[in-house]
Amino acid sequence: MSSSLHDKAVFDALPIPFDNSYVHLPPQFFAEQAPAPVAAPRLIKFNTALARDLGLDADALERDGAAIFSGNKLLPGSQPIAMAYAGHQFGGFVPQLGDGRAILLGEVIDRSGRRRDIQLKGAGPTPFSRRGDGRAALGPVLREYIVSEAMHALGIPTTRALAAVTTGEPVYREEVLPGAVFTRVAASHIRVGTFQYFAARGDSDSLRILADYVVDRHYSEIKDRKNRYLALMEAVAERQAALIARWLHVGFIHGVMNTDNMTISGETIDYGPCAFVDTYNSATVFSSIDHHGRYAYANQPAIGQWNLARLGETLLSLIDPSLDTAVDLANAVIKDYGERFQAHWLTGMRAKIGLATEGDDDLDLIQALLALMQQQGADFTLTFRRLSNLAESDDGEAAFATSFKDPASAAPWLARWRERINREPKLPIDRARAMRGVNPAFIPRNHRIEQAIEAAVEDEDFSLFEVLLKVLAKPYEDQPAFAPYAEPPQPAERVLQTFCGT
Repeated sequence: MSSSLHDKAVFDALPIPFDNSYVHLPPQFFAEQAPAPVAAPRLIKFNTALARDLGLDADALERDGAAIFSGNKLLPGSQPIAMAYAGHQFGGFVPQLGDGRAILLGEVIDRSGRRRDIQLKGAGPTPFSRRGDGRAALGPVLREYIVSEAMHALGIPTTRALAAVTTGEPVYREEVLPGAVFTRVAASHIRVGTFQYFAARGDSDSLRILADYVVDRHYSEIKDRKNRYLALMEAVAERQAALIARWLHVGFIHGVMNTDNMTISGETIDYGPCAFVDTYNSATVFSSIDHHGRYAYANQPAIGQWNLARLGETLLSLIDPSLDTAVDLANAVIKDYGERFQAHWLTGMRAKIGLATEGDDDLDLIQALLALMQQQGADFTLTFRRLSNLAESDDGEAAFATSFKDPASAAPWLARWRERINREPKLPIDRARAMRGVNPAFIPRNHRIEQAIEAAVEDEDFSLFEVLLKVLAKPYEDQPAFAPYAEPPQPAERVLQTFCGT
């Protein structure tokens, strides 16, 4: 923090005006760790618009971006640390995980007055690396850049991509791959697993410090509540229920919903083997490590509730000195999560089919469409986008019907839908406009991501990466020039598995 007006002016003139807070927590919360230098960094992408939103000197950062965003050059005010946390991974508890290949450079206050973390991923080993090299390959860096920025454009709370840098060094996985470093921006990197880290050690003092810090940073509106720790659990439940409902609305599958990948702030984080559904099936799994479908598309709401229960376990001693009372209070929040999620999901699904009012048969109408889509192998995104067009004119009926293997199978559902929307007050043109605002034309199609990655890794050709980012920046616009990017993959292009980037 600055100590005078003169110091404040100097501080603001820095390329990144760091204003760090997490580093001032007790030492058990993190390990001090500078990034490890790389041989020949090259800036391949810099998010100028985000930099300006963060109040950074975008021109200065772009000029020296290779050195800064590779970790070769630390700017004044940076206090690099690796954060400590634990986590349940596929249901099994690991008492110490932590940032094994990520280093928090520091925090900034953005132009909206929000505190944001700036973190490097792939910046070298830390005390939490567990014999790993702490590095990242280029492919996973590009995937996270593409998907996180696409999620932001879709209006879904997410970490953001500030920069991507190649290192000029290889990383060794199943094969030798070009190395890269990703710069991530988040409301914070505090996870359910952060609370679990201290609970596993019986460190109630650190738990209270962490909970108070989270309330101050993310939920200041509950600061004066009589039971702020129960209120904290309720607030996290609300944000996670809303977030996961939004995932389902666009066909997103996170892939690894471990408790160390669930933020307390309510942002989507850690884009590893994530993917978007093409042909709709509620049991869809892409992640190569999810052998039993724990994190399948339709399982995500229940996993969110399971993760919330794990958070509740860590907060019991803070919620009430009586264990029985604390358990009862926490269980009520966990139960309410299901109702919160259902309300968010149903509201969003109503909007997707053009309903602005509530009807008793809406849930059945929505479920009937999803069942038809699954039975008929319909593309998730295209079906809803074509329905948006049909809301304005019957001319779109043929295009909508072609979403299904048997086009005639759509007729009974369409008859029910028309009867229902005729009870709506909106004019058709307004209904169609509203539907296009929630049903994207463009998502990060898995095969398009893989094409962009392959071109970059094999040929150092980033043109497909750039085009994909351009298209995905306007997901709700038709963009006729990029119409092929709205199409599902051909059979030979289908991506059946996605892989973790570690």
